[in-house]
Amino acid sequence: MTDLGQSPQDSKAKAPRTLRAKWRRLKKNVFVSFFIDLLVIVATALVLSLLVKTFLIRSFFIPSGSMLETLQIQDRIIVNELVPEVVPVERGDVIVFRDPGNWLSPIAKPEQNFFEASSEWFLSAFGFVASDSTQHLVKRVIGVEGDRIVCCDADKKLTINGVPITEPYLPKGVEPSVLDFDVVVPKDSFWVMGDNRSGSEDSRYHQDLPSKGFVEKKYVVGRAFVVSWPVANWQWLDNFPNVFKDVPKP
Repeated sequence: MTDLGQSPQDSKAKAPRTLRAKWRRLKKNVFVSFFIDLLVIVATALVLSLLVKTFLIRSFFIPSGSMLETLQIQDRIIVNELVPEVVPVERGDVIVFRDPGNWLSPIAKPEQNFFEASSEWFLSAFGFVASDSTQHLVKRVIGVEGDRIVCCDADKKLTINGVPITEPYLPKGVEPSVLDFDVVVPKDSFWVMGDNRSGSEDSRYHQDLPSKGFVEKKYVVGRAFVVSWPVANWQWLDNFPNVFKDVPKP
């Protein structure tokens, strides 16, 4: 009688093919699993980066020499965006702020094709580049709400609320200011100056504008707290509390 089922020989021949098929499916599944895990990790990292950039910190680069020698041209800084809404601005802080009104000259943006514009938008959204750095300013806060700042006394020092200050962050040989001024900082505003006083168009040079040279709180993006790049320039940014410790409250 003829056996219509598989012979032992047929079963043995088919077994290697079945194992190979299972192995190929296993390899495929491992690859797919790895690929999915990788996508999840990358997506999670991008979302976290976006959240961090939106609510906590942000990166900017330094386009000018107004903060020499503290900040070099093309340094990249990290800014704490909790300032000033959660953490108040203090004298000595290095802050990044939007143009409060005609401080910056109009900047012609170079033409970009769709791919370049899309790439820049994507990288900027997640904090990998700071394409709008040239639309912001970086200065040191010298006076806060109510402070009276005068330049200069007989020793060529700034005085804040009648107390002269010695500014160790100024480049050697640079005077606190060659321009005399006597101002009182209005509510929710700041008087800011670049460390490179001889090369900084700061509050002193915008007193003829509607802002009177002051930076309102609403324009402040945050406080710079570290130089992150290049590695050779890495440093925490000090706000020099000892410089202002004897200044009385206004």
